[in-house]
Amino acid sequence: MSIHTHTQTIPLFPLGTTLFPDGVMLLKIFEVRYLDMVKQCVREGSGFGVVTLNSGDEVRMPGQEVGFNAVGTFARIKEFDPVQPSLFMIQCQGEQRFRVKTSETKRNGLIIAEVDFIEDDAFMEVPEDLKIASTVLGKVIQSFKEQGAALGKELPFSKPYRFNECGWVANRWCELLQLSPGQKQFFLEQESPRLRLDLIHELLEEMGVYKAVK
Repeated sequence: MSIHTHTQTIPLFPLGTTLFPDGVMLLKIFEVRYLDMVKQCVREGSGFGVVTLNSGDEVRMPGQEVGFNAVGTFARIKEFDPVQPSLFMIQCQGEQRFRVKTSETKRNGLIIAEVDFIEDDAFMEVPEDLKIASTVLGKVIQSFKEQGAALGKELPFSKPYRFNECGWVANRWCELLQLSPGQKQFFLEQESPRLRLDLIHELLEEMGVYKAVK
């Protein structure tokens, strides 16, 4: 369900990876600009935007300018662990996608952007010819559960599982597959959830994933 339906101003967190709606991301926060941002988010119950870097580094370097993709995902903090005053561990969850209209970098290096939120994926039932993508995803999740329980690790995404929904299935595969940041960004920007799953299905076949997971 869409939470935002209009233009808003939000802080951005450029990363070398891509956050998808309903995805879970663990972050170690130690830069002052992001420590302040996280404290404000926790205090106000607000969130921040995750955008994928296309130039520059995650950690601020003197005189370096960073470039990032215009389409990102709004993140809300679900778990907050202030390990030290200068080190936070957070777990955040992806919500709604957005498109950056304008942005500016504050003196402390934090990027503030005016963004337009993008409507959530329309519900599209996984068609019969793509149900193998859902079935194999279910097996992968079950395997993660078994291995994670043994190692004390959590799944990289949370419930509810929507195996009958094209967009949800495609997004989870995007997180699981070893894709480049550019490839993940390409899938994030696909407006049609059915097309996104179609493309993922072709990729899974090419990579031999269906044959490998039994």
